[in-house]
Amino acid sequence: MRQLILRIVLIMFVLPDVAFPFQNNESPDVIFHNAQIITVDKQFSIQQAVAISGEKIVAVGTNDQVLSLAEPTTKLVDLQGKSVLPGLIDSHVHANAASMHEFDHTIPTMHTIEDVLTYIKSRADSLEDGEWITVSQVFVTRLNDQRFPNRKELDQVAPNNPVFFRTGPDAALNSMALERSGIDKDFQFPEGINGRIELDPVTGELTGIIRSAEKFLKVPATGSKPSETDRTTQLRRLIADYNSVGITSISDRNASDENILTYSSLKDANELNCRVFLYYGINAADSMDNIQQKIRNAANSPLHTYNDRLWLRGVKVFLDGGMLTGSAYMQKPWGISSIYGINDPEYRGVRYIDPEKLYAISKLALSQDLQMTAHSVGDAAIELLVKTYETIDRDDFSIRDKRPCVTHCNFMSPDVIETMSKLGIVADLQPIWLWLDGKTLRKQFGEERMRYFQPYRTLFEKNVIVGGGSDHMQKIGSLRSVNPYNPFLGMWIAMQRQPRMDSKAIYPEQSLSREQVIRLYTINNAWLSFEETKKGSIESGKLADLIVLKTDILNCPVDEIKDIQVHQTYVGGKLVYPTP
Repeated sequence: MRQLILRIVLIMFVLPDVAFPFQNNESPDVIFHNAQIITVDKQFSIQQAVAISGEKIVAVGTNDQVLSLAEPTTKLVDLQGKSVLPGLIDSHVHANAASMHEFDHTIPTMHTIEDVLTYIKSRADSLEDGEWITVSQVFVTRLNDQRFPNRKELDQVAPNNPVFFRTGPDAALNSMALERSGIDKDFQFPEGINGRIELDPVTGELTGIIRSAEKFLKVPATGSKPSETDRTTQLRRLIADYNSVGITSISDRNASDENILTYSSLKDANELNCRVFLYYGINAADSMDNIQQKIRNAANSPLHTYNDRLWLRGVKVFLDGGMLTGSAYMQKPWGISSIYGINDPEYRGVRYIDPEKLYAISKLALSQDLQMTAHSVGDAAIELLVKTYETIDRDDFSIRDKRPCVTHCNFMSPDVIETMSKLGIVADLQPIWLWLDGKTLRKQFGEERMRYFQPYRTLFEKNVIVGGGSDHMQKIGSLRSVNPYNPFLGMWIAMQRQPRMDSKAIYPEQSLSREQVIRLYTINNAWLSFEETKKGSIESGKLADLIVLKTDILNCPVDEIKDIQVHQTYVGGKLVYPTP
């Protein structure tokens, strides 16, 4: 031990350019060397070797510097020039629901209305008459037909079953589902629920499209009922797949009590091979008394105390609808649309929370040391949320250290960006919308209204900390999922901004560099979860979350980035992919 300490002192004084001096009195367990270590430190420095002791990184530097720390018990791993990144972080997933989506049966990918109707008919044939058929998150923007299935089409394939075609907060229902739900042309939404019933402009009849349907419809589950063992098994499978694409941390942005129990079960069994930051889901339509109690329960939970595996640190509400379903809350009208089933020329989307209630919820959450965020897609919703944070900062307390967040944050403006920069408001964005849905969105809103759609370059230049996520909702499989959670695909999209099936990029001047997209999925996301001193870069003293790539991400052709594969994934120095 004395000789080791003397060698450490020698390295620190004789080799002052060592990136990060050794910070442990014990010899390293493992040293990775002969690599391209992309540290993602402030200088974005590139090193050759990294030493790990236990769950922590203890030294980073040249091969000679780090290898000199090796003891006879130290495992030496020659990476033969491979690239190494910090473990990747997804800022927005719904892992529990996604892992259970195909628990009962495999659900095919649907590209057309005909695919949707064929699937619904197959479910009607396999279920008893009267049982509900639910189709979730088949976004109309991604169907070749680019529209909702209408009530009559759903009636034809499932005349004896209620059908709930749910896509985001909005849905299309068949006649039996409408009848069971008590919905007719004169239907009034329950108190506290802002929604809309779409009517055929010619006949005045129900089209079957309901805005905010998921907020009040109580659709019973069908099929096999999973046990808690089933839930932990499926979540374990999904996390293993996250690891396979380099994801070592996630933020679950609408966690329920049941979800938290499932995560806790894996953690207690030492099987949670991914670090989880929890945003507790709050129903903003609930009474303020109930909302206040839930926020205080979250603040008093044992999980609110920091733990690098499972941390309950945020709360989330839904402020508006979705841009893929036609209900995001916009400054200007959406415009008549056959894609979204919009017939009112003055329709601007749906806002779920009154400004006064949003202020009360946000103030309480932030005062309880919980990071506040709200699903905010449209520019009117984003402006309302940012102004709410600004009011709290002006009238109540400084919010900078509390890092209030805007979830989705798609349609922005220069004024909103300036305010976010001034106050330290952070954002969680999903590049996948640019690729999968950019063509449809541009067609609907026009070129000018897309000018500040996910303006990544401006956000970086204005020092607004923004993280990259997927909004993974359903299915296991990084490219077959809704939405794809492969982070390298996300990086490529943020660099290219090129919608699929389109010849023109969306404001390419907002594209990011390689360094910036790597930061988007590493240190920036660590900042969003208050853990920039714990992870997000390969630096001495940080958690040993790192991934080894099969491709040189800094020098390969840009189009190869989306196809990068992971050679190995480590969480806390433990190999989690491939499974040992």
